[in-house]
Amino acid sequence: MGVVAVLIASDLSKDMAGEPLLRGVSFKLERRERMTIAGRNGAGKTTLLRMLFGETSIDGGELVLAKGTRVALHDQRPPRERDLSLREYVLSGSREPIELEAELQRLELAMAAGDEQAMHRYADVQARFEAVGGYGWRERVRSVVHGLGFVDDDLDRALRTFSGGQLTRASLARALAAQPDLLLLDEPTNHLDIESLEWLEQTLLDLDAAIVLVAHDRWFLETVGTSVLELEAGRARFFNGTWHAWRREQAARELALGRAIEKQQAEIERMERFVERFRYKATKARQAQDRLKKLNKIERIERDPRDGRGLEFAFKKPERSGRVIFELEDARLQVGADPPRVLLADAELWLERGEHVSLVGPNGTGKTTLIQALVGERELDAGRLRSGHNVKVGYLSQHAEELEGGGARTVLEAATRRTGLPPNQARALLGRFLFSGEEVDKPLEGLSGGERRRLSLAILVQSGSNVLILDEPTNHLDLESREALEDALRSFPGSLILVTHDRALLDAVGTRTIAVEDYGLRSYVGGWAEYARVREERKAMGLSPSSAPPPPAPVTNGAPRAKQGTADKPKPAKLKPDGPSKNRVREQARLERAVEQAEAALAVVEDELADAKAWATKYETAKSTARHTAAKRAVEEAYEALEAFEAKV
Repeated sequence: MGVVAVLIASDLSKDMAGEPLLRGVSFKLERRERMTIAGRNGAGKTTLLRMLFGETSIDGGELVLAKGTRVALHDQRPPRERDLSLREYVLSGSREPIELEAELQRLELAMAAGDEQAMHRYADVQARFEAVGGYGWRERVRSVVHGLGFVDDDLDRALRTFSGGQLTRASLARALAAQPDLLLLDEPTNHLDIESLEWLEQTLLDLDAAIVLVAHDRWFLETVGTSVLELEAGRARFFNGTWHAWRREQAARELALGRAIEKQQAEIERMERFVERFRYKATKARQAQDRLKKLNKIERIERDPRDGRGLEFAFKKPERSGRVIFELEDARLQVGADPPRVLLADAELWLERGEHVSLVGPNGTGKTTLIQALVGERELDAGRLRSGHNVKVGYLSQHAEELEGGGARTVLEAATRRTGLPPNQARALLGRFLFSGEEVDKPLEGLSGGERRRLSLAILVQSGSNVLILDEPTNHLDLESREALEDALRSFPGSLILVTHDRALLDAVGTRTIAVEDYGLRSYVGGWAEYARVREERKAMGLSPSSAPPPPAPVTNGAPRAKQGTADKPKPAKLKPDGPSKNRVREQARLERAVEQAEAALAVVEDELADAKAWATKYETAKSTARHTAAKRAVEEAYEALEAFEAKV
């Protein structure tokens, strides 16, 4: 007897607003098969999931589920009922074990009263109860909740007290806890930290169910997926294999398609030329008419119009900064009050010119708060922060809050006000970030998450910043846009601090990893791969990076809290002075002034050389070239002197 399929889809179709969205969707799924749906935003991925769940109607084709199949859907919509506790909400997806548990209790009471029929029925109900998890099912539900980053104290909190990201994780916990036969997941990796991502991957690999999922996390897709359903221009193509094997096959197909399109286009042009020349000549009229009929019958090979709108951009070469970008010493960060919750204590961090640093750690450990301190949006609660010479920071926040300032109402207004570009140049910039034609007049309040992210990136690219600080930059970006961002960051010559849960981006871009551990910051030279190796070794030893108790809040006895630039506790005595000497401070200031003067002199020379008279004759051209070269050399020598001094001290 063969394996019974959980789901068979045959030639499914769906129209939206009278236009075809999906055509010819066919596939079969058995238990432990995990199909990922690939396609650009708007291709119908979420609609297909809802069709499989039975929430959205099917306009054509046939969908067959095995008898008794339990189906669970997780998507990005938050729970409707906010007065339920987290425990009640997650358990509400497990209706069958709850009902069977109650039935067993009722039968036990009936048997105690001597009901013989209850005794016969009890064995059947007991068998069904064991099939859906038995008496350990509640503990398994608790392990799901813990795996997704919740703690026991969260279980009795009302849903209305949780953030949007936490509600999304609660929806995922409810779907997983239901132990379905068919699990449908729409962006399950959103709002998960790396530890929860790894837990989810292993859980799905172990799950005895058929799974259909949509995600943009490339490592997750490669780890979990066993097949790919590709949606493109309304058509569907099933590929039986891993995600990277599908990408390789897709790339080869794209190359072949490109050649096929070119060949067909050349044939069409040749036939059109023949028809145009000979259709009115009596001797050639019949041939021309035959060619014209063939021309009309040709099925044109075309690309999806959206395929030509891929995100492609690069950061322009920024101005040179000093060698040291940031120096953070004895930093303390805390949130809340009575008592405050400590995020970082005695933390140290440094960033040098050209370094690409990944900042990682579980959700809630203070990564975003630390970034806000580095960009000046909040003060340290104690410690010192020093920025280097000529540091120009570009900041991309997690939710693109930076777009709200300045009173801009539309995409174009935000771009012109934030970049200083005239409207025509701003339109050209926005076009590179997929805002074309009337799309530049879209109101900011109506933008999708992906559109807000692309607008923020456009503004950041134009800023000319030599230090980029990016907090979850891949949020709401599709796969192609994530890879375009990866390419741009890899080639960025400036400095970078990156916070992301996209491990493919971490692996490709980061040259050093700084992890939030035990309320401090620990550096791992060698990037994400080295950090991942150390984490695995710690897990094997039964250790956790966050196992230390929280440090105590500083005792103030009514005194004002320490401000940025002060320490929160006395330092032990040292053999040498705690701060730099006066001579060192004076020399540093002198060298920095020399850099500023050299750059100012170069700017004056470049302004003067903008006059056409400076290049009017061969003599003037030689003199102007020499002046410009000397001014540029003076800037470089000033920087070298400053860097040599900083390296020495």
